[in-house]
Amino acid sequence: MGFYLIPLFIFGFIILISGIFTVKQQTAAVVERFGKFLSIRNSGLHFKIPVFDRIAGRINLRIQQLDVIVETKTKDDVFVRLKISVQFQVIKDKVYDAFYKLENPHDQITSYVFDVVRAEVPKMKLDDVFERKDDIAIAVKQELNEAMVNYGYDIIKTLVTDIDPDLQVKEAMNRINAAEREKVAAEYEAEAERIKIVAKARAEAESKRLQGQGIADQRREIARGLEESVDVLNNVGINSQEASALIVVTQHYDTLQSIGEETNTNLILLPNSPQAGSDMLNNMIASFTASNQIGEEMKKQNAKKGITRKKPDTN
Repeated sequence: MGFYLIPLFIFGFIILISGIFTVKQQTAAVVERFGKFLSIRNSGLHFKIPVFDRIAGRINLRIQQLDVIVETKTKDDVFVRLKISVQFQVIKDKVYDAFYKLENPHDQITSYVFDVVRAEVPKMKLDDVFERKDDIAIAVKQELNEAMVNYGYDIIKTLVTDIDPDLQVKEAMNRINAAEREKVAAEYEAEAERIKIVAKARAEAESKRLQGQGIADQRREIARGLEESVDVLNNVGINSQEASALIVVTQHYDTLQSIGEETNTNLILLPNSPQAGSDMLNNMIASFTASNQIGEEMKKQNAKKGITRKKPDTN
């Protein structure tokens, strides 16, 4: 008799064990009895009636992400592929709707994403798609929220994570960007060159101004020195003409001495004969004498003309 009880005891123990089950954290289990919904069990240890009750399924309550690739055309007839990332979560109080109302929530979400993106993107040009991708994401989120909340799903966030135009369009955009950058670089280089030229011109102008001022100062000092030299010579009985000639000859010999001190110079001073100084002095004195005579003669002629004009008319 006891031999037959052992199998019954084992069978009963197995049945009892099969009625015990656990539910993981952030998960909900749907229990049915004879195919009809019975209850929703949250995380922890639970018991169901063996044979009569069964776990119909488990629902993930954590935030999930679904990536949807949508290919569409923009307003300027450019085909573009957009990657839309949808973050969603089952509402804890609507596990029943999430489990029984939708056969495949991923397909449902994907359909709504396709519908919204293909309604919004054809209104925009390609550049606007890049600039207004947040507007596309917001439109997708609003549409999904309105539709999926009835099925027990909450749309947390939608993101446009990638915008991939046609390969030829992408290459053309890269060429445009490269040309634009080269244009900007050329403008900067031209501006830098202009600044260099202006700075160089200003430096040269300042250098010329200072050089001219130096030459003017130098000539002023030379003139002052000549004036003083002529005064000294006049004091010892030498007239101005002879003094000027003597100074010129002295400067001539000073110049020859300076040239002689430069061993690597190729300068030749003409005339360069031994009697050049004497000839120069005689020529200058003769020139001064001739100019004085001409000046005196012109004064006499002017005086005669003045007397003639002053004579009264005898008629």
